[in-house]
Amino acid sequence: MGIKVLLNEGNELRIRITGESHTALQMFRSRLNESKDVEYANYFVGHPVLDEPEFYLRCKKGKQPTKILMTLCKDIAKEFDGLTLP
Repeated sequence: MGIKVLLNEGNELRIRITGESHTALQMFRSRLNESKDVEYANYFVGHPVLDEPEFYLRCKKGKQPTKILMTLCKDIAKEFDGLTLP
């Protein structure tokens, strides 16, 4: 997953994500919107062949969106680390 930061100002973060589908982006969006520290999170896919998806995150005042996103990534990674097959 490649990430390019397009905007990182105050309580807003906008990133371009390469190589990901709706599955991962939807997981980020739904979990971030459940957070008490997040005002709004969404992703936009643009043209399916020409554009890479962009993810937008706006946090409540005083919260750092990069920190919230990184914490979520670590939590998701821990969940998948514990995955076992029967």
